[in-house]
Amino acid sequence: MMRTRTPADVAGKAAQRGSASRAAIGFSVKSGWAAAVLVSGTLKSPHVIDSRRIELSDPSVPDSRQPYHAGFGTARASGPGLTNLVAGVRRFGKQSVSAIIDQYRTAGHDLVGAGIVVGSLIDPERIANAHIQIHAREGQLFRGVVEDAARAVSLSCSVWRERDLYSTAAGTLNHPEESLRSTVKSLRKDVPGRWRSEQQAATVAAWLMLIASARDVTAPRRVKRT
Repeated sequence: MMRTRTPADVAGKAAQRGSASRAAIGFSVKSGWAAAVLVSGTLKSPHVIDSRRIELSDPSVPDSRQPYHAGFGTARASGPGLTNLVAGVRRFGKQSVSAIIDQYRTAGHDLVGAGIVVGSLIDPERIANAHIQIHAREGQLFRGVVEDAARAVSLSCSVWRERDLYSTAAGTLNHPEESLRSTVKSLRKDVPGRWRSEQQAATVAAWLMLIASARDVTAPRRVKRT
């Protein structure tokens, strides 16, 4: 696990680039956690300033990572237990997201937005399969936690499905998708630690927010739904 970074660490990284400047955050949201990546640079040349994992559920409350599950494939019954777990996720997740945004701003970064990557945007109520519906509810919960926390501190957001992300970015950049994937993979040299699909997706989402800001247009909040 990567060590916890301080505002001084992040500011120091920015200083190596020249100065703290306009940047965007990308979040790749999973159940109970998210990969968070801070990106600056230009439309054609992004730079990763920071990459880390943030917890969206309290590690001391294991059931909060999958609050709608009572067991494998079994839904947790409605009631005080579920209500408390969901409330705890919203409270803990908001604190985690707010803390990282505050840390980046304290380090001097002018944050222009947050790009959020998720597995699905489908309404859980449209899903007939009970087990898949449970996962959809958890996806909706954790996505909402990140989005609401970002908006609460005046940070604009856009949300993309992971399956659409690279094709959307390739179209925005007018760049072949495979070349884009290669470019993003190469950015691992900018930061230590893991550089898996979650970190790469978060990077692309942040990059898209930077592009939208640079073009002075409003990024779409939603893309094609399933």
